[in-house]
Amino acid sequence: LFWSLYLSFCKYTDTANAPAVWLGGANYSKLLGNPDVWNSFVITARFTGLAVGTQLLVGFGMALLLNRAFPAKGIITTLILLPMMLSPVVVGLFWNYMFHSSQGLLNWLLQTLHLQDPARPVNWLSDPENSLWALVIVDTWMWSPFVMLISLAGLNAVPPHLYEAAEVDRASTWFKFRHITLPMVSPLVMIALLFRTIDCFKIFDLVYVLTGGGPGDATKTVSYGLYKQAFDEHNTGYACALAYVILLIIIGLANLFIKYLSKVRGEGIPDAEPLQQAIAAKTKGIPLVGWLCQSPARLIGLLLLGSFWRQIPIILSFTLGHLAIIL
Repeated sequence: LFWSLYLSFCKYTDTANAPAVWLGGANYSKLLGNPDVWNSFVITARFTGLAVGTQLLVGFGMALLLNRAFPAKGIITTLILLPMMLSPVVVGLFWNYMFHSSQGLLNWLLQTLHLQDPARPVNWLSDPENSLWALVIVDTWMWSPFVMLISLAGLNAVPPHLYEAAEVDRASTWFKFRHITLPMVSPLVMIALLFRTIDCFKIFDLVYVLTGGGPGDATKTVSYGLYKQAFDEHNTGYACALAYVILLIIIGLANLFIKYLSKVRGEGIPDAEPLQQAIAAKTKGIPLVGWLCQSPARLIGLLLLGSFWRQIPIILSFTLGHLAIIL
């Protein structure tokens, strides 16, 4: 972990017999100024939003349908859970045949239902307008049972006496769903959404098997772009920098979900100040380190100084030039 963090500030190629060369923040500046990287983040965000939203609707809907007694409920629930137990590579190869434009089952079903012209079959994996939707369909088929399982556990945990009291008060179905079901189930649903958002943001296996990032760059997610940089182009330092940018984004998303989850549960967010105070107390007697740990701003400033020291003369000249113009 620390080695990859160091390499993210260096020029390094794993195939070259040469040591890493320190560049400071050049790799981060390069990737943040690369339009292809921004495009891959946009594609990843679109996929994540579409996939997680669809899985929430499908999974929670199935949980509502299964939250009642009926014959063979256990068998049906087990069969629904099967897709999430399969390997993503196997799922990708399976759906590769399903998406075949002329022999695939999906187009055949659409044509049988008169929803598609047989003379103009949909090219699910070779059309830039459909390829991302193909990934969303596969990911939804595979992971909606996970959302369903978590939601079903929450629905089973709702005390029955709440519904009985609502029935006595002649509450409508929507009232019971809005004021009883949703508040009781939402913490578990938020946990399911947290896991699915993180997993969708770092999706790689389905992209690799189904589309290979194509057609063009239509499905080139950030994880697939990271793979291409690390193992095809062997830009190890640049790939490490991209990996840490992805990590920071995932940590930020996770914190947002956790904050909202605590708000839903009526809990406060613990302040990080006691941790910083504990670190400062432990390192108080160490020269220089103790002084740095007394303030988080000092540590961040040292990190920025070490990362972007090559850009300091440029920043100073830019600032002094503008001050000279103003004055």
